[in-house]
Amino acid sequence: MPDTRPHLPIDDHCGAILEALRTHPVVVVAGDTGSGKTTRIPPLLLELGIPATKRIACTQPRRVAAVSVAERVAQERGVAIGSEIGWHHRFGRCLSERTRIAFMTDGILLAETRSDPLLRRYGAIMVDEAHERTLNIDFLLGYLKRLLPRRPDLKVVVSSATLDIGRFREFFGGAPSVEVPGRVFPVETRWRPCDDEEADLARRVADGVEELWTSADGDILVFLPGERDIREAEESVRALDLPDTDVLPFMASLPPADQRRVFRPVPGRRRVVLSTNVAETSLTIPGIRMVVDSGLARIKRYNPRSRVERLHVEPVSRASADQRKGRCGRLGPGICLRLYGEDDFGRRPAYAEPELRRSSLGGVILSMADLRLGPIEDFPFLDPPASGAIRDGYRELRDLGALDADLRLTDLGRRLVRFPVEPRFARILVAADEGKTMREALTVVAALATEDPRLRPLDRREEADRRHEPFRAKGSDFGSLLRLWRWFHGLPSRTAQRRKCQESFLSFRRFQEWSDVREQLRRIVSRLGMDPESGADAPAPPA
Repeated sequence: MPDTRPHLPIDDHCGAILEALRTHPVVVVAGDTGSGKTTRIPPLLLELGIPATKRIACTQPRRVAAVSVAERVAQERGVAIGSEIGWHHRFGRCLSERTRIAFMTDGILLAETRSDPLLRRYGAIMVDEAHERTLNIDFLLGYLKRLLPRRPDLKVVVSSATLDIGRFREFFGGAPSVEVPGRVFPVETRWRPCDDEEADLARRVADGVEELWTSADGDILVFLPGERDIREAEESVRALDLPDTDVLPFMASLPPADQRRVFRPVPGRRRVVLSTNVAETSLTIPGIRMVVDSGLARIKRYNPRSRVERLHVEPVSRASADQRKGRCGRLGPGICLRLYGEDDFGRRPAYAEPELRRSSLGGVILSMADLRLGPIEDFPFLDPPASGAIRDGYRELRDLGALDADLRLTDLGRRLVRFPVEPRFARILVAADEGKTMREALTVVAALATEDPRLRPLDRREEADRRHEPFRAKGSDFGSLLRLWRWFHGLPSRTAQRRKCQESFLSFRRFQEWSDVREQLRRIVSRLGMDPESGADAPAPPA
């Protein structure tokens, strides 16, 4: 049957990739956005003569990417999803005994190492989006480096759109690399800076969408930091009442049917897709000609002084910003409207900091113990952590009761590792489940994981302290947080919340982040079979 797939830049480099893999166990592939590496390399690996009894694994950092890419490859090969091509993530799987290529989240492949340390089920593994440098990606890279001498038949492809090729080649002992250009047309960059941190992002997005909608034809992709931002922007963009236009949110928490709508354009209608950074790489949303980039993402960061991890909304790196820009230059000339200034862009780091470098090592050590990866000191990390931070991590886990005197995982440690939050927060939630106070614990833990909404400008500190006084609970910082929470959510409308926050030296944006994180934690404890609503009746909010 003739190949009816569209030609992609990666197709001109398939021979070089195969030749390199026949003589080396690892090949590093650096491909620009739109080069086709994610959809074309996994089927290409079948040409290496991998036995029919073994699968090809392609890992993705996000489950929505694993599912959508699998469906795309199955469609291109003319097979039913779940037969030759399948997917697998934490909350579902679509595989069969006939599956040769399995797209999966990196956590799934790591979990398989518990029962199959040599990963004998797989003849080839592709680690995609390696530039994201999540903990799981760094775990996988180190695990594979240690595994390859024991599995000389295994082939590994490390792939990304933006990759420090030299460092990855060196990490894998001088592995060969292949660079693939993307199909990128000229993209006009427009800058729309705003110095007000509390400015209404949804309104600014709507203004940007309206500007682009009248500038050119085609669909618009908007990058936003979180789910709440998407919901508010959706409301503002819908209020524009643009003719023949669908406004579609896109994020990992949506049901699969709603996610698929983004990949199925309706003839005669334009679309505005509102997405988190899930659409930055791997996923190709058809029809995109313009991008509105908030320049922001939600980032977890550990503060070694306070020993607390917090979720921050932070500026993305230049590499991530360019990834977003590249999404609108694939079909023809595009426009990227950046809601920040050119000087701001120039001050940003070139690449995102690896998650290992901004995480609590207590959580890293706990995950490694659960995955049986051995001592953190002996693990081959691409960027090894400092010895002092390792000592602090061990001390924290012993204090929490997660490790015993011999540094082995305890029963409590096995409970804590089920929570995708740092160990001390997980310990609070476990205690709250036992004490039936989960409602209050979720609020407190979410507050600890985000920035304090109380503002104290240098020139108005005394006035701010007076405004904050009604929220102060005698003898309890946690009680003060609960008072703040109940006051904010007792206000009658979003407009009232904004106005009262401004009057009271409080950050409306940080209250929103607090609410977002609490909802994520509520979903987690519910999935773990705990009651998120257990707790005492809430007292009346302060006047």
